[in-house]
Amino acid sequence: MTDRAVAAAKLDQLMARGRDFLGCRYALLGGAMSWVSERNLVAALSNAGAFGVIACGAMDPQRLAAEIAGTQALTTKPFGVNLITMHPQLLELVQVCLEAKVTHIVFAGGIPPGPAIKAAKEGGARVICFTPALSLGKKLVRSGADALVIEGSEAGGHIGPVSLNVLAQEILPHLRDVPIFVAGGIGRGEAILAYLEMGAAGAQLGTRFVTATECIAHARFKQAFIRGNARDAVPTMQIDERFPVIPVRALVNEGTKRFMAHQAAVLQKFQSGELSREAAQLDIEHFWAGALRRAVIDGDVDGGSVMAGQSVGMVTREAPAAEIVAELIDQAVAALMSRDA
Repeated sequence: MTDRAVAAAKLDQLMARGRDFLGCRYALLGGAMSWVSERNLVAALSNAGAFGVIACGAMDPQRLAAEIAGTQALTTKPFGVNLITMHPQLLELVQVCLEAKVTHIVFAGGIPPGPAIKAAKEGGARVICFTPALSLGKKLVRSGADALVIEGSEAGGHIGPVSLNVLAQEILPHLRDVPIFVAGGIGRGEAILAYLEMGAAGAQLGTRFVTATECIAHARFKQAFIRGNARDAVPTMQIDERFPVIPVRALVNEGTKRFMAHQAAVLQKFQSGELSREAAQLDIEHFWAGALRRAVIDGDVDGGSVMAGQSVGMVTREAPAAEIVAELIDQAVAALMSRDA
């Protein structure tokens, strides 16, 4: 065997658990990004040997059924569906997935209710959950999770407070009951390799795939990623602890600046008695309504929400999903080869 073949075989071995669990060539999950992770990108990732995941987001059951059918028309490979646990029709969405023979259901955005996990598993799907801590990870496994994702604060979109580097050290050595996938700030194969060697079963990447040729995101949205660097992707901030803001990592633009001014204006109205606390909180939360769609679909990268992880600085061009996946694998293989050189 050549040196490259030996290194590739070693990488295959490191990915074996995650690969077998997902049923694909490479243990690489596509991060579920609303308006971005739809049939075209999902199918392209699965066809490339990775594992695409549909972002259900706020879709109703009928819309999700159509998206799954559309994806199945583009690929015969397995893919998953990401469901938000707070969705008012969560159990109906689970049934839509089961009726369509979706193999993996990913629950995100909170602790999934027991009936949802039970329904998914009884219907034959594998369940993937997110955990921000070791204790919750153990609880989710006891509740029926077949795999976990640990996502660091480097990720794009809604984030927790702890970096992947710390989460991996806290969780990977102590929880080996199920496959664990790492996410957040991953943009190169060398990083994927490092986490695999720490005990991860695979990795989840979102930001890196936004500029895939098959991705339907607006050209201006993609260009924002290509121009951006790690320091541009920052969490939204809150200016008063009485009005909590769930942190969302996105590229700084006029919209993020206006959000700070909007919070200040709402706070002033609350202090003057013009708004109740509840009305003020609702006003702040509604600021970003539709902002992600405006950025992704309409190309409003100045006023919309350009959610991106800190790995955005490693996004340098538009390329087919298969080429991006191959590049990640090549980087990991090259890193293994360099050790033995």
